[in-house]
Amino acid sequence: MATNRRRFVAGAAALGAAPFISTRVTRALAAASGKKLGFALCGLGNLSTNQIAPALQKTEHCRLAGIITGTPEKAVKWKAQYNIPDKNIYSYETMHRIADNKDIDVVYVVTPNAIHLDNALVAAKAGKHVFCEKPMEISVERCQQMIDAVKAANRLLGIGYRCRFEPHHLECVRIARDQELGAVKVIDAHFGFNSPPGVWRLKKDLSGGAPLMDFGIYCLQATRYLTGEEPTWISAMTTKGDPARFSEVEESVVWESRFPGGVVSHCSSSYAAASAGYFRVLAENGWFTLDPAFNYGGLRGVRSDGREINPASTDQFAVEMDDFARCILEKTPTRVPGEEGLRDVKIMMSIYDSARTGKPVDLGKA
Repeated sequence: MATNRRRFVAGAAALGAAPFISTRVTRALAAASGKKLGFALCGLGNLSTNQIAPALQKTEHCRLAGIITGTPEKAVKWKAQYNIPDKNIYSYETMHRIADNKDIDVVYVVTPNAIHLDNALVAAKAGKHVFCEKPMEISVERCQQMIDAVKAANRLLGIGYRCRFEPHHLECVRIARDQELGAVKVIDAHFGFNSPPGVWRLKKDLSGGAPLMDFGIYCLQATRYLTGEEPTWISAMTTKGDPARFSEVEESVVWESRFPGGVVSHCSSSYAAASAGYFRVLAENGWFTLDPAFNYGGLRGVRSDGREINPASTDQFAVEMDDFARCILEKTPTRVPGEEGLRDVKIMMSIYDSARTGKPVDLGKA
């Protein structure tokens, strides 16, 4: 009986540890085999050129395997710079052929906002995982279509919320959640820049709106992850400004939110006023801030007690892509799923509704 009991206890312990053993074994096997998931960048604009492609050279679990572009000159340049074979270079018209390419595991969508869904649908149908830049899409309906398509293909969908992996932001979340300076009461956030005329972001059919969809989403995200809650009330206004530049989209947007725990926020974004972006959190017994908060590097934080918020910096794009690759390899959920992107778009649509009607929007219990 003692022997049987020992076997039962050992067996139960093994079953309880199974998920953790599986994760460790998966990671060990991936490391031992040198397995790196092949990423194909869909869209070779400034973000892919200056941030994402260089970051892929620093990742542990990813590699730049292919490109999808509508500009042949870019294809030639990228082929030479990154030694990309011809068979891994696609146009948007031939993108569907990645279904037959085992070098490519993930398609990272970095095209204008209103094209995200079209690219994601092709990638999912080809059996590839999808990582999509934010905002996820320009409407709630199109976000849901993307979620449904990737899920139907039994693949993983992630949204490029790099700040969710950035050490300064993670430390600020910890300070807020642990109430080190007391309960959070007020959050103030802003991000914007002076946009030149003629760019695609100023065309509503491509961007869905600006600057809210471009920079304001960072402020919205910050209020959500700092509080750990969803807003229940929104009041907003927009300005148009120079009609030569802002005939289709807003010049600036300002909104206020209320959260279930009692926090209120004041956020703004502008395409006419340059700012590296910041947030300031006011709590019962002090405050803390990141300024700049949303840049690719050089973030700085300080608390009212004089302590700096200064963790070791990382390449934000490398970290988020490695995390997504680990989720694929280990078959675990991502912290930035399509549902997270959908939530932001729902709230941004409410911000636009409030600005259009001049009335607050009651979001109810989130």
